[in-house]
Amino acid sequence: MSHTSRRTAAVIYNPIKVDLSTFRSTLSGAAEEAGWTTPTFYETSEEDVGQGVASQALKDGADLIFAAGGDGTVRAVAEAVRNSGVPIAVLPAGTGNLLARNLHLTLDDMRGSVQSAFAGVDRRIDIGAIEIERVDGSRDEHSFVVMAGMGIDAKMIKNTDDDLKEKAGWAAYVNAIVKSLRDPDELHVQFRLDGGPSTRRTVHTLIVGNCGSLPGKILLMPDAVVDDGLFDLMMTRPGGAWGWLRVWVKVAWTNGVLRRTKAGRAVAGEHTNTTNLNYQTGKEFEAHLTRPEEIELDGDGFGKAVGFTARIDAGALIIRVPAHSET
Repeated sequence: MSHTSRRTAAVIYNPIKVDLSTFRSTLSGAAEEAGWTTPTFYETSEEDVGQGVASQALKDGADLIFAAGGDGTVRAVAEAVRNSGVPIAVLPAGTGNLLARNLHLTLDDMRGSVQSAFAGVDRRIDIGAIEIERVDGSRDEHSFVVMAGMGIDAKMIKNTDDDLKEKAGWAAYVNAIVKSLRDPDELHVQFRLDGGPSTRRTVHTLIVGNCGSLPGKILLMPDAVVDDGLFDLMMTRPGGAWGWLRVWVKVAWTNGVLRRTKAGRAVAGEHTNTTNLNYQTGKEFEAHLTRPEEIELDGDGFGKAVGFTARIDAGALIIRVPAHSET
């Protein structure tokens, strides 16, 4: 293969999450072994968490873009690269690693992940597009690869101590969950699913998800699939302590344990919606709130919103996965 025909990889990395010296050596060595040119490295910053540098990498002619960082870096790169035809290789380096978990990617072997990316195959997955309406009437557009949420989960993100999160990992969310559950406020939402009738509902949590696995083997949305052209909608409104217990048993035991195996799914049977926990699927969801509420995308807080419109962009994102990866 001539030098001019060799492919080039771009590496978008978060300097807070990645040790550049070791990381650069690993990427460059794997690229040479695979017959690619030396990768080009692009550093994220507070001002540009990934969209800008990823767009520049596309302009520079990258054939493959590595997203190395936490969920925020992956989400930002995906937002810029969607519908470009260029694949993303996810290199987990954060706490949640949500997309990597849902795609069954290796979380603790950087060198193996890099080598698998150069020798891997491409998989098309869906990506969520969301337009958030602010209290002043302005709107801003974003993407999400895992989920967008309001209510308890968004408040949990806001209540999480960032320093503790860096030291203790996912365990840092426990204290935040306790704080959030004490919040008596509910979401008063008027929504429309796939152009259907307008519905009013009071809920504690509202999540639009592209995939449903969280750390700790929590399967929040058991039927969510990353490439089915649909999002899964989850709404909860537990009634008192017993209601919260039923939701927890459903999510942690029925979904998190039983539904992960064929035999377990047979025992669990089909899910029945209740006022405590309600699931639906769709392609477009429009919601309006009676007051500003916190909203999160892929585990990062995005401030307060008075409404949003979310839709699924089917097959718009190409992910490089190991050749032996599960589909």
